[in-house]
Amino acid sequence: MAQNSKIEWTHHTANLWHGCTKVHEGCNNCYAEKLSHRWGNDVWGNDKPRKEIKSFWKDLDKYQKIAEQSNEIHRVFIGSMMDIFEKTMIMIDSKGAENTDSMTANIRFKLLMRIEKQNYPNLMFLFLTKRPSNITGCVENVLSEKSKNNLMFGTSISTQEHAQRLIDMLTKVNGKRFLSIEPQLTEIKDIDLTGIDWVIQGGESGHGKRPFNINWAYTMRDICKAQNVPYFFKQIDKIQEIPNDLLIREFP
Repeated sequence: MAQNSKIEWTHHTANLWHGCTKVHEGCNNCYAEKLSHRWGNDVWGNDKPRKEIKSFWKDLDKYQKIAEQSNEIHRVFIGSMMDIFEKTMIMIDSKGAENTDSMTANIRFKLLMRIEKQNYPNLMFLFLTKRPSNITGCVENVLSEKSKNNLMFGTSISTQEHAQRLIDMLTKVNGKRFLSIEPQLTEIKDIDLTGIDWVIQGGESGHGKRPFNINWAYTMRDICKAQNVPYFFKQIDKIQEIPNDLLIREFP
């Protein structure tokens, strides 16, 4: 859990659980998997349980209070160490004991119901997934149109092929939508942003990072401008300085 997150496009990060399964080549150098292994958590893969984060609810209450006191709307990224819309998985507790009565779907439903009940009126939830085809099935008949004002559904893409396939899935979701083009691994230039409310773009960082061509950023900047979509350029690789004409950090 992170208050005042180091991720530039959000105020806070929060995770219902730790653990995930790699989906496409954008996941190859996943920082969350590396952190999980460093912390001694074996929670990565289709055959592994997920680790429940008990502090999640207390921290959300704290973030709501901070935002309310400042009379602001704060963005909360769900989640940096998980995928909220992956298939249902068994959970383990902090001691590693498996709990077959506790499933990821149950905890996700609990969060959605709290959002539906307007428990967090000053928080804007950013639900980022690599599985946008699962979104509607998870939120249908749970969230009203009013409650969807407090969240955005996003998907991660890294290549032109991802853009064509995953954006089509995302735009079928009823609600506000955003793209996280990070880490971008190939040129993406053929892209229709109809129905997309925000684009975040960036290259990979850390050990073994794959190269990011700065021209990809100029291309995406111009596409967003032409299609009137707010554009946020996050990073080249966390080492190279961002040129002034790319230091664009717009919000929806």
